[in-house]
Amino acid sequence: MRILALDHGTRRIGMAVSDETKTIAQPLDYLPAGPFADFLARLKPLLLDREIDLVLVGLPRNMDGSYGPAAQKAEAFAAALKKAIPVPIQLWDERLTSVQANRVLIQGRVRRGQRREKVDKMAAAILLQSYLDGMPCVKSLER
Repeated sequence: MRILALDHGTRRIGMAVSDETKTIAQPLDYLPAGPFADFLARLKPLLLDREIDLVLVGLPRNMDGSYGPAAQKAEAFAAALKKAIPVPIQLWDERLTSVQANRVLIQGRVRRGQRREKVDKMAAAILLQSYLDGMPCVKSLER
């Protein structure tokens, strides 16, 4: 089972998926944000194909920890998803993921025009990796 991270934006929703061990985040492509019904039609097969057992939605909090308009939109998006899909939804703080994603892409010498299309999925991967890094490590002692 895997985790799918969604970086919700007004135009695009960046996506990233974990490996089966829930250790490494891998960026996927992005999906257009609207209309919501079209987004769901593309998301549902992905949930089945990738065997997703948790959807992580980025919550863009302000630097002081408060919730602004972008956070309220992300919360509304997560609430709509909860009604539409059977997979559990969790919100996760995504402060500065887009800034980090842009820096990584600039350091990788990705051209400005290409960065616009890649920043959302890279931000989703950074969001997911921060979640995975914070998960408690459970190791099996079975032989």
